[in-house]
Amino acid sequence: MPRVALDLEQKSDLSIIKSDGWRVALGLEPGEPNQGLVAEKLASEARLPDYDDSSWESGSDFQKRYSVGFTFAWYRLRFIMPDAVKGQDVSTCRVFFETNVDNYGEVFVDGKIDRNIGVVTGNNTPKRVLVEEPGQPGQEHVIAVLVANAPLGEPVGSIFMRHATLAFESQPPR
Repeated sequence: MPRVALDLEQKSDLSIIKSDGWRVALGLEPGEPNQGLVAEKLASEARLPDYDDSSWESGSDFQKRYSVGFTFAWYRLRFIMPDAVKGQDVSTCRVFFETNVDNYGEVFVDGKIDRNIGVVTGNNTPKRVLVEEPGQPGQEHVIAVLVANAPLGEPVGSIFMRHATLAFESQPPR
């Protein structure tokens, strides 16, 4: 099965999907006191595709390290599905988002998480999440990744994304 991929840290690859790059903000609820950490919080609005992230730090350097101790950050990427990638017709492909975060993470595609595969558990665990099947050229998507320091009871190190890829894999004819 042929596969082509875009490195979502490279400006040239981001331009293929008409993206300005990643936006990053600290906090479970960016801009809120105490990073939005409150007891019995049911959801973070930052996961939703129409969330206003225009004031967040922008650029493609998602490997920048954040935090000391217990910290959260959101990484968001808005993009348009292209017609083709490196000669591959996107409408014949399954499209996956692949990442590796340090330490704990959750991947939301268009505001939804697949609770079976969208949660990154363990330090430096690779994650692969379906964006759409088949690819739909012209479709806008938002990938939102929540990253937290772990273990939660005694966090160590910093948080960041090691890599992020959009993979296009051709489907066998039906």
